Amino acid sequence: MSNKEDAKSNYVGVFEGRIGFGRAPALILIDFVEAYFARESPLYADVAPVLAAALDLRAAARAAGVPVIYTNVEYHPSMRDGGRFAQKVAALSGFVRGGAMGQWPGGFEPAADELVISKQYASAFFGTSLASTLVANGHDSLIIAGLSTSGCVRATCVDACQHGFIPIVVEEAVGDRHDDVHRANLFDMDAKYGDVVSLDEAFAHFAALVRD
Repeated sequence: MSNKEDAKSNYVGVFEGRIGFGRAPALILIDFVEAYFARESPLYADVAPVLAAALDLRAAARAAGVPVIYTNVEYHPSMRDGGRFAQKVAALSGFVRGGAMGQWPGGFEPAADELVISKQYASAFFGTSLASTLVANGHDSLIIAGLSTSGCVRATCVDACQHGFIPIVVEEAVGDRHDDVHRANLFDMDAKYGDVVSLDEAFAHFAALVRD
């Protein structure tokens, strides 16, 4: 690749396909926990606008009757269930079960009938019941919001694709601690694994489900 050629131009004709929205989505809200919003946390990411967008997205999903699924990260106090991931990222120790950094931000608490999936690794699919839950309930697509774009969002997007679900990543409702990393991962997910859409496009999709 020439240094004068930008990434988008390089991908033209190879990585520019679109899947489109599915017919029966679920919304997943990945790891919206205090670790990313509390300034004293080593994982603080300065992503308050992402939380606001996710709350709006959740409201639209609920109004459309789209199921909402949440994930968090939770470890045994020994951290033995963190494996190599916890060895690599020492800050994950903040997610020991019951700790303050693993709590939901104010106003984000799940409703009583909404599913919460606790995980130990990046993907919401790895070592969890997410895939079988989606299949059993007839979902063909996963609308994805969460933190962080380069970590758990990306891993979940890739695994959604590999499990046969359509991954739809909502741009304003995902975030990372650095914009360059955020943008690079959005670009790559959109090119290879799913579709990155705007918040307005997601709202329109939910509204269309109500009309149908």
